[in-house]
Amino acid sequence: MNVPKSQVLDGRSAAEAIRRELSERIRDLNARGVEPGLGIVLVGEDPASRSYVRNKVQDCAEVGIVSLRRDLPEDATQEQVERVVDELNQDPCCTGYIVQLPLPKHIDEKRVLEKIDPQKDADGLHPLNLGRLVLNVSGHTESALPCTPAGIIELLQRHRVGLMGKHVVILGRGITVGRPLELLLSSKLINATVTVAHTGTPDLEDVLSRADVIVAAMGVPHAVRPEQVKEGAILLDVGVSRIMEPATGRYQLVGDIHPQALEKAQWFSPNPGGVGPMTRAMLLVNIVEAEERKISRG
Repeated sequence: MNVPKSQVLDGRSAAEAIRRELSERIRDLNARGVEPGLGIVLVGEDPASRSYVRNKVQDCAEVGIVSLRRDLPEDATQEQVERVVDELNQDPCCTGYIVQLPLPKHIDEKRVLEKIDPQKDADGLHPLNLGRLVLNVSGHTESALPCTPAGIIELLQRHRVGLMGKHVVILGRGITVGRPLELLLSSKLINATVTVAHTGTPDLEDVLSRADVIVAAMGVPHAVRPEQVKEGAILLDVGVSRIMEPATGRYQLVGDIHPQALEKAQWFSPNPGGVGPMTRAMLLVNIVEAEERKISRG
């Protein structure tokens, strides 16, 4: 079987294009007297979360979205976190907002997410919006979509990689990637056949070897090995881990897919530089689309 040389699903370039497009749409909103605002709630000192939030604030500044950042200490109480959520729910300058995950272990994450006004749910993770995603088999919904799953599909579409009829294996059943991605991919709009694999999946090697597309979202370094991947597969590396390089003592970000497995792919998303930038871009899309929906409703 002759397989084309592996081609990169470049998330950085795609995200940059999205930000340029959003800047134009935001200028149109500004002309109507509308200024989109993104709220970001950060609790604690997790280095990865702080870096991610810093990047989101920079993204907002680049496209013209006002960022409304709310920082709370690691020992913030449940009541303090929920009070900030209530404030953003009522703030007319806040189009939508996110609560950066993970939260400290003593905070009831589910309770916090449920308090978010569904219309201001910029991450698409409120139970009502996830329920709407379940109900919309057609694939069309006016609710915010979870950013990473939406980013994965947008990344593929911008590289003209079709998924109709393909067998997609998702490694991981988490609420931020695996579960909502399965719903989006199996909708009539995308029309892929989806297998969600996890720790209870028997014969995982066989499942992976038959996949046209593998989306690895486990957070296990290099878990997908070259012998598990068929020639010409499409590989999307979503999980991120920090491992220490013994020689330098420095931490390095690595993905779930072994680099040698990428050599067998027809298309692959690098990690970092693939899905991550798209996740941030789709968060901005959710904010802009929320304001545009308000205008269309009058």
